[in-house]
This record gives sequence, structure tokens and C-alpha cells, in this order.
Amino acid sequence: MPVALVTDSTAYLSDEAVTRYGIDVVPLCVVIGDQVLAEGVDVSPGDVAEAMQRRVHVTTSRPNPEAFAAAYRTAAARGADAVVSLHLSAELSGTYEAALLAAEDAPLPVRVLDTRMVGMALGYCVLAAAATAQAGGTIDEVVNAAEKRAAGTTGFFYVDTLEYLRRGGRIGAARAMLGSALAVKPLLHLADGRIQPLEKVRTSSRAIARLEEIAIQQAGSAEVDLAVHHLAAEQGALLLAERLRERIPGLGELHVGEVGAVIGAHVGPGLLAVVVSPR
Repeated sequence: MPVALVTDSTAYLSDEAVTRYGIDVVPLCVVIGDQVLAEGVDVSPGDVAEAMQRRVHVTTSRPNPEAFAAAYRTAAARGADAVVSLHLSAELSGTYEAALLAAEDAPLPVRVLDTRMVGMALGYCVLAAAATAQAGGTIDEVVNAAEKRAAGTTGFFYVDTLEYLRRGGRIGAARAMLGSALAVKPLLHLADGRIQPLEKVRTSSRAIARLEEIAIQQAGSAEVDLAVHHLAAEQGALLLAERLRERIPGLGELHVGEVGAVIGAHVGPGLLAVVVSPR
């Protein structure tokens, strides 16, 4: 393709999609205790869930800019004319900044895009860009395809506790403590690239039922792709996906999968999330 695609490991793309479009995926890192591990290479979501349950310190780090520089050089060596590099929200990670630094000295034009998304919300942006690139689109057309998909895409999620988001600095300590004190089961969403509270529900079953209703309302009658993410909650994710399949008339692709180690390190076991992405 004239325009090559680079993304990061929080897009959670399938191996088939990565191969089909020749997407270069740069892994973020997970730090478990004193071990630095590459997401999708050295560490699994299960490893992270187990470590967190054992109260081992788990954190994450952005890729080194050199990892992006290598991806851009590879694209040039394969004959690409330009690169579009799409990444998770800069509000959640320094990954976008690392990609920008690498782009400054790349041997071909590189457009780095902060999608303000994460998970398959990012993944759907990458796939929209890749389809346009495969059709011979210009760099501007590829970027526009990604931005258009991002503008309509939303993500909603339930976490069993706010404690892990507090530890990672993704939500304020006071808010996390209040949620624990009131035994609140929080629903959150991505807003302006940040994780923001959406609603407070008293029980986990009510929270998951409400998550289902929010996704259905968001989808409406439009043609949409959906992703249901989880961490160590496969059965709940499958049940939720099946209900959404039955209740959303314009459903296209339905992806069900566990989040990777990086996102898992911030949300903790029990996560259920729904991404709604209009086509």
C-alpha cells in the first residue's frame, strides 16, 4: 500500500487483520514487580490479573521512541510513500508523544494521530484507515477515514472497583474512595480521551444490565460494529455479547475478547466494556 499503517498494542487487532493490511503493531510495556514485559509478546492478560489478585505491583510504560522509528524505517524499506501512525489517547499514555518524537527523523512522511480512543475503539479507527489505504487512498484520505470513525465511536465500561484506576492515576483518589465507601459499582466512559464517570449503580448485576441498555441506546438503528471487552470475566462477556446480538438490529461485526495486559493493569479483573462504532 502507498500509505503504511502503524499502531500500538492497545488496539487489540486480530492477527488476521494485522496480516491482511500489513499493520505494524508496536507493543506497550507492562511492569510486574521488577520485570518489564512487552504486551502481547512477553505477558498475557491472565498474568496481569493473577499478579493484581496477589497484590503484586503492576504498572505500564510507553514504548521507546526507537520502537516507532524502527517501524517507520521498515515501512520505507517495504516501499511505502508515507505512514499513518494511530495511537491510544494521549490523555492515558505517553505513546502518542513517543511516536511524534520518532516521526521527526523518519525517512518518509509520517502523520501521527491521537485517536482519543483505546481498545477496539482504537482498533476500529485503525481498520477504517487500513481499508482506505488498501484502496489506494492518499495520506489525507487515510487520516480522514480514521478521524471520521473516531468521531462516532464510543466506549462504555464497568469495573468491579475503582481501586486499580486510582493506583494508576487514571481516576482521582477521592472519587475512588467515595465509590468504595458507598459500595457503588461504577459505569465509566471515554470522554475527550479521558476515563470519566458516567453513572453509579448499586449492584454489579444492575450495572451490567445498565451497560447493555446504554450500548443499545447508543447504537440505535444505525449500522454499527461492536466490541465486548473483558478481563477475567469471559462468561459475562459472552452473555452480554449474545444479548446485544439479539437486540441491536444494525449490528455488523461483533468482536468479543479479553483486553490486553496494559489496559488490564489499570482496570483490574472483572472489567466488562462495550465499544459502539458506527460504520
